[in-house]
Amino acid sequence: MSIHVSKVVMGITAALAMSFVAHASEQTNAEILKRIQPVGNVYLAGAVKEVAAVPTGPRSGEDVYNTTCIGCHGTGAAGAPKMGDAAAWAPRKAQGMDVLFTHALKGFNAMPPKGTCMACSDDELKAAIEHMTNSI
Repeated sequence: MSIHVSKVVMGITAALAMSFVAHASEQTNAEILKRIQPVGNVYLAGAVKEVAAVPTGPRSGEDVYNTTCIGCHGTGAAGAPKMGDAAAWAPRKAQGMDVLFTHALKGFNAMPPKGTCMACSDDELKAAIEHMTNSI
């Protein structure tokens, strides 16, 4: 009979141990899932309905220049005329505001449309152009 009691005690001990291991494993899996959950989403072109940019304006030409245009027109990147460079701006100014605005709106040479300021209104773009061209 002592062998029988011993087997029962061992069976109970094994069952408790398995229960503990299963419980510990569930906690570990939950913790792992929490640690490896994505921190963001991947955008796939066409998979999400695009939303039109809403103008944030009205902003001054100086504000638009300082937040968007300065990246290229402050450094001369990709051949952009630097603000304050009269020689670089003279032939452009001679073309007139309408041409400068069209280039800014649609893009020209290395300049992307709206100079990457997709939230800029037409008036804000014109104000930024005036700000740059009036600096010389």
